[in-house]
Amino acid sequence: MRFTLRPLALIGLATLATQAHAQYTLPPLPYAYDALEPVISKEIMTLHHDRHHATYVRNLNAATAELAQVFAHQGSLMDLEREIALQSAIKFNGGGHINHSLFWESLTPVSNSSFPTSGPLKKAVDSQFGSLDALKSTMTTNALGIQGSGWSWLIYHPSNKTMEVVSTADQDPVLGATPLLGIDIWEHAYYLDYLNDKASYLQHIWSGELHLLLYPLSLSAYRDVS
Repeated sequence: MRFTLRPLALIGLATLATQAHAQYTLPPLPYAYDALEPVISKEIMTLHHDRHHATYVRNLNAATAELAQVFAHQGSLMDLEREIALQSAIKFNGGGHINHSLFWESLTPVSNSSFPTSGPLKKAVDSQFGSLDALKSTMTTNALGIQGSGWSWLIYHPSNKTMEVVSTADQDPVLGATPLLGIDIWEHAYYLDYLNDKASYLQHIWSGELHLLLYPLSLSAYRDVS
């Protein structure tokens, strides 16, 4: 199973309004709901994808449809207030849709996972972090430092061809860079399996021997890094 992660950015609100007829849709999982067990249970994957992600998509569509109506009849202060309120809803639900779409593609059953022993990807990771284990440690530390809900990301800066580990709060998406790998730190991503033990969740999600390996990048997506 191979994934090619492409750069993602939020569309401008005005553009969203003119394209309100185009409904955002919930992408199917690229594997079975139980494919990530025992690291992530079928129950969590079903709730996370079919309810949480689906809710972001549904609310995003409602907000963009309402925004189109505001733009069509704007002119009053009340319309301006609605527009401002809808921007927040679009950021939250649009970010949730983007982030989760990336998250599903960041995960793969261990039987399908691999990390190259040579080539541009390994060279880039070794150059930036020292080793794959060092990257895992850096990202785990970043994720554990998130207060409340948020995401830990490995991002790529095309301008200088460097990678960086960053975090975003709530459902804020990565803007101005290419997200390569994201780990959901919201409790709904792990609570049923790990309760409040976030460290155990992160330890198991990185495991590549008995459980699951996050496969951060495809060579085709990262071919220009060398």
